[in-house]
Amino acid sequence: MKQRKPWQRPAADSQSDAAGSLNRAMAARAVLQVIEQGVTLESALATADITGIADRDRAHIQSLAFGAVRWHHRHQAILAELLDRPLRNRDRILEALLSVGLYQLNDPDQPDYAAVSATVGATRLLGQPRAAGLVNAALRRYQREATSILARVMESGEARYAHPAWLIRQLQQDWPDCWAEVLEANQQQPPLWLRVNSMRSTVSHYAALMQADGLATSTLPGAAHALKAETAVAAGKLPGFAAGLVSVQDAASQLAAPLLDPQPGMRVLDACAAPGGKSTHLLEYTAGTIELTALDLSAERLRLVESNLQRLGLGAQLIAGDATEPEQWWDGRPFDRILIDAPCSATGVIRRHPDIKFLRRAADLPALATRQRLLLEKLLPLLRPGGRLLYSTCSLLHAENSAVVSRFLAAHPEVCELRLPGDLPGAAGSTGPGRQLLPGAAGTDGFYYALMALAPD
Repeated sequence: MKQRKPWQRPAADSQSDAAGSLNRAMAARAVLQVIEQGVTLESALATADITGIADRDRAHIQSLAFGAVRWHHRHQAILAELLDRPLRNRDRILEALLSVGLYQLNDPDQPDYAAVSATVGATRLLGQPRAAGLVNAALRRYQREATSILARVMESGEARYAHPAWLIRQLQQDWPDCWAEVLEANQQQPPLWLRVNSMRSTVSHYAALMQADGLATSTLPGAAHALKAETAVAAGKLPGFAAGLVSVQDAASQLAAPLLDPQPGMRVLDACAAPGGKSTHLLEYTAGTIELTALDLSAERLRLVESNLQRLGLGAQLIAGDATEPEQWWDGRPFDRILIDAPCSATGVIRRHPDIKFLRRAADLPALATRQRLLLEKLLPLLRPGGRLLYSTCSLLHAENSAVVSRFLAAHPEVCELRLPGDLPGAAGSTGPGRQLLPGAAGTDGFYYALMALAPD
């Protein structure tokens, strides 16, 4: 449990008790949608009734919800110690609310002076006024006995690492030398990575603009256009964001464009383009001199690509279609470069999307791998002889990465793997084709890349 230095007095709560309780109630509703209904946390927060709520309170609700989901596997073990009997299924909203309260009591960056009283007050707003005593007793007991309770629950891997057991086992199998570090990195708050638009600025110039606004930044060797903001800031408040000087994109994701290395005049396909970070980077990388087709299965998500293109003053052909059915959208002209950023388990971006721990199951992996192999098989005929194909995922699991690429290469002797640079930021030891970037090692997300070439005629 967090410790306050003895000479520090708790600051006055900046919110009224009513506002604090409302924020916790809304966060609990969002958490419930994740753990019970399989809704993404982003969607749950987006659909919350936040009309008239101040920006500060919106940020507070989001912080509480993300923190509770991030640590919920541990919170479940703590609740088993605190409660005399398990909560009924119809009372899972109380589990979500208690998770919000426990997050505040455990997180050193969260004030706990109102954690108990405001969380208790939220029971009425959630239609559970009779549970006020239970919530109060559980959280007060945790305040008294946190050290001993944590010592007991930490004997469980799920509680210690706050991940589902299946994912812990899979990471232990795939990364026996560093699985614990990966799990710990997944629990950290992700940094804000920026991609400087090389068509309109330079990294040094944009860093100076940030500095002028009192925002410190740092660079990353191996990621030429990346800047890490040392202080979190909303995208819309970044210097020159509306004018297209910069985009928000993780540094690991920024490696796709230079690895694919399109040249002026080439025809390029981004086969799973939304929300458009890699598409726009490919255009910036080539100063807009390529013919880019941005394809995505979702017409709604493709609008995000269009919005990003407009902000950056870039152009591309946008097509809503299934990449595994090129006969429905391909014009028959081959591509010089193809990027397949394949749908995956997203286990490399858990620190940004902790709900993945609830939205993914071990049983999902075979179907994902089948889809990934199908993408490779269906898009290879669209590649010009001598052209290059970059396969990427934000997964950490061999089943979706090296295993998929190994099987593809074995079935296609006309395709060869191209060696990737050995100094990719955060790269782990190679266990097959391609390279894996692990989360936390260089401050980036977890990503996998495999670069291949089709033999010339």
